[in-house]
Amino acid sequence: MFEGFTEERRAGDGVTLRLRRGGEGPPLLLLHGNPQTHMMWNRVAPELAKRFTVICPDLRGYGFSDKPSPSADHAAYAKRAMAADMLALMRGLGHETFQVVAHDRGARVAHRLALDAPQVVQRLCVMDIVPTLHHFETADMDFALGYHHWFFLAQPHPKPERMILRDVEDWFASHTSRGQQEVFAPEARADYIAALHQPVTVMGICEDYRAAITIDLEHDRASRAAGQKVECPLLALWGAKGKIEVWYDALAVWQDYARGPVSGHSVNSGHYLAEEAPEDVLAALEGFLAR
Repeated sequence: MFEGFTEERRAGDGVTLRLRRGGEGPPLLLLHGNPQTHMMWNRVAPELAKRFTVICPDLRGYGFSDKPSPSADHAAYAKRAMAADMLALMRGLGHETFQVVAHDRGARVAHRLALDAPQVVQRLCVMDIVPTLHHFETADMDFALGYHHWFFLAQPHPKPERMILRDVEDWFASHTSRGQQEVFAPEARADYIAALHQPVTVMGICEDYRAAITIDLEHDRASRAAGQKVECPLLALWGAKGKIEVWYDALAVWQDYARGPVSGHSVNSGHYLAEEAPEDVLAALEGFLAR
């Protein structure tokens, strides 16, 4: 997997991040979702590396990157903190501007990065999300039932952690049932499970979701009040078999949060686009990313 890539540990914003890096060309940052690691890009990154310098980190709290201790304000897991990691990482690699492709939780980090550093993010692709603020402000019973894990993982420390750690693999199978487990490459799945067997990873994931219902909403509302929107071109992709397709007019939602051009469409997949339908994802990126 990731032939031609190097596995490295590099500095983020006060944490150390595991990543893989490979290819030549303009810099391209790939950000993974939950409960995954950078290994979710195994079917996409090698193709992109033929045209781009591809950087695939594990987010703080995930995989084999550092996991700061939990706190009452969850600030260490705010998307602003995670976005600052990515800015520090890319600058440390010599990239002052770059494009971003991101899925799930990583796409929420990428959204915040585009708001906090609009001069840095040249193009942004988000997969299978609408903005967190929109999710919560329009939440109904369908959302609560369909995304029940948001509310479970956000319960106070260490209640959800204890429940998950009783049987990590059972929780993983249940949590990923939005897709089909056989879409995960064996090596990628093994990496996800190995990370989850570290109690601090489970804590980091829960802190991510606790931040989402507290400090992230504060930051998002402040950005909205200040008139901040995504300035760069934005591509939204989502799984035709998932919930985004059912609950939202995704392009219309993103147009409210963006000042630059917005495009996008569904992909014939469930939630895990890059693993379920890599060819479709690559085709969409081919027409969007600048070289």
